[in-house]
Amino acid sequence: MALNNLLKCNSSKLVVISNILNKKKHDPQLFSHSLRFINLNQPNLTKKEYQVTFIKPNGEKIKAKGKEGDSLLDVVINNDLDFDGFGACEGTLTCSTCHVILKQKDYDRLPDKPSEEENDMLDLAFGLTDTSRLGCQIIMTKELDGLEVGLPETINDARS
Repeated sequence: MALNNLLKCNSSKLVVISNILNKKKHDPQLFSHSLRFINLNQPNLTKKEYQVTFIKPNGEKIKAKGKEGDSLLDVVINNDLDFDGFGACEGTLTCSTCHVILKQKDYDRLPDKPSEEENDMLDLAFGLTDTSRLGCQIIMTKELDGLEVGLPETINDARS
């Protein structure tokens, strides 16, 4: 009876029971080690896309799209945007080349504040402002759809 109830559990999971028939059925520890849950749901291959606008120092606006979960650095790379030296460390928080400047209202709505490591790198960035962040640390979400970010006049690779 207990096996039938287990097999009827959440329809998106398949319960695989092995070697339980020859073991003690009342040993909960043995029973729990004999179970594996396999997720049968299909992966979501189509993530939602959101728009971001990069504003160059000369005022030129470049619109791009990023998928949910992408960092601004991913957006630049995936859209093959040519921002000289942008993201030189590939998001490892060892440079400040993906420095972006946000409007105060956009800065305030970011879900995470800069980490100590990010602040250390920002201290080395040119044109630092109170609303500066590293693009590799800003993750695209529905709430950030339409985000506008300014690019500084020049970059500083903190690794140099």
